Amino acid sequence: MVINMRFGSLIELASGCKRRFAAAILASVAGLIMSFLTPQVVGFTVDTVLGGAAAARAGVSGWLAETLGGVERLRSSLIICALGVAACAAAAAAFNYISRSQLAIGTERFIKRLRDRLFSHTQRLPLEWHAKNMTGDVVQRCTSDVETARRFVSEQFIEVIHTVILAAIALAVMFGMNATLAVAAAVFMPVILGYSLFFGARVSRRFRLCDEAEGELMATVQENLTGVRVVRAFGREKFELDRFDIRNDALAEKWIKLGLTLGVYWSLGDVISAAAVLAVTAAGAYLAASGRLSLGDFLIFLYYTLMISGPVRQLGRTLSEMSKAVVSLRRVADILNAPVETDETGAPRPPLDGDIVFDSVSFAYGRQPALRGVSFTARGGAVLGILGATGAGKSTVTYLLSRLYELPEGCGSITIGGVDVRRIDRQYLRRNIGLVLQEPALFSKTIFENIDIASRTGRLDAARKSARAAAIDSDITAFKDGYDTLVGERGVTLSGGQKQRVAIARALMLGAPVIVFDDSMSSLDMRTDALIRESLRRSTRGATVIMISHRVSTLMTADSIVVLDGGRVAETGTHGELLKKNGIYRRVYDMQSARSGEDGPS
Repeated sequence: MVINMRFGSLIELASGCKRRFAAAILASVAGLIMSFLTPQVVGFTVDTVLGGAAAARAGVSGWLAETLGGVERLRSSLIICALGVAACAAAAAAFNYISRSQLAIGTERFIKRLRDRLFSHTQRLPLEWHAKNMTGDVVQRCTSDVETARRFVSEQFIEVIHTVILAAIALAVMFGMNATLAVAAAVFMPVILGYSLFFGARVSRRFRLCDEAEGELMATVQENLTGVRVVRAFGREKFELDRFDIRNDALAEKWIKLGLTLGVYWSLGDVISAAAVLAVTAAGAYLAASGRLSLGDFLIFLYYTLMISGPVRQLGRTLSEMSKAVVSLRRVADILNAPVETDETGAPRPPLDGDIVFDSVSFAYGRQPALRGVSFTARGGAVLGILGATGAGKSTVTYLLSRLYELPEGCGSITIGGVDVRRIDRQYLRRNIGLVLQEPALFSKTIFENIDIASRTGRLDAARKSARAAAIDSDITAFKDGYDTLVGERGVTLSGGQKQRVAIARALMLGAPVIVFDDSMSSLDMRTDALIRESLRRSTRGATVIMISHRVSTLMTADSIVVLDGGRVAETGTHGELLKKNGIYRRVYDMQSARSGEDGPS
């Protein structure tokens, strides 16, 4: 039950390719049967055609001999026996080709579905899940672990089935021919299986540690490349190199331990397999010399022993690779089994132009409180300003409003037009809330595509209108390629202020009834800030606007202002009213005004 729960999603994906896998298994079995006929034809030729033994002893081979004209005809035309061996080998090769081709098609279709499902699933996982899981580790699971799973399905999976069926048929035929000699071959099987299971558990544990260490290393690389400008700006190259060396040394050490374990594992397997072949060869030679075993049967036994010794010897290695695959599949399944964001069937999609009301909202990240009984109202069509220092809970208001984090039951309520946001369809809610974050995320596309990415109108004139409102149009047209300028990864080719203004243009392009600016003008100078605020007044007329900032100048023209302090509402009112209260707002205003005055003349 635990296995089904953990790997249920993977089994569901594989079920769509079950016909391909079934065809691969059946073709593999057919190929094995043809491979077993080859030594039978050789043994019949040696004992009956060349040696003159009674044809009845040859069983199926004797029947085939009579069908082909009898032993005398075969003795005079040995080419027929040679062609029989060649035909069996050719048929085995044909069935093996069918098996491999069907397995390859089924595997690639399964892995494609797995990649599609993983990406789709991660898109629907809550922000809280992404916050708890390192990006590098998630990428490693979706790439390296998926590749390990692909190798298992395309190689180890069929090898295990092939080896088990091969050993079963070989032992059945060998026991039918000579029980004593068959026992000599079979006695080593439990030994191989036992040591394989013992080492398999150790290999699995060590590979899991390697996989986790690789995830940590990838997370370190991802963080370094993402923050490369910060690393260079603060001269942290030495620190980052040392941090990478520590992670890399830990990964190398774990792989060395795994390699040593596998070395013992494989060497012991080779010794046991060689001992099995030696035992069968010695016992068969003794029986053949004493006349208790025909030369043809000895050749058949020797052929079968050599035939299964390789796959059985490889079985141990295959099982070790399987243990790696199980670890990788478990890590992939952990993502697929993570609960995604869901809405109730028929979740309402009400108009979002009404009042936004926070009523006694409390929220914490784990044990760290962010909001404590916060209550305020953003009037529909008006501008609400939220002022607060770092850690005051400003961004949490944004996350809860757009349901990037879910407000738990019993922790207050957030309503828009009287409807609890927890009941509103998530996608509808987010499409109708234009969100501009302090650190905007831009994609490796053109500037136009970044502005139009949410609205998807395809209209350059509309994009330019939004860009002019965000005071970025002149910057864009100054670029050589204008709106077709490619933006580097995470917007690295643009300045901080340009990225924020492109993000503002993107939100305006959406034309949403609710627009939230989460400290999104922090990288702008005072003049550009004022210019954009004036432009926003005209562009967002009729929309409910929430301006979040630590700068009084950004909020002073808002219809009402909420001051957050330590996760609580400290003050509310207009700019003039808050100045008269001589509270937090007035102190911040005085400090920023003094700083602005000092900076002005310089």
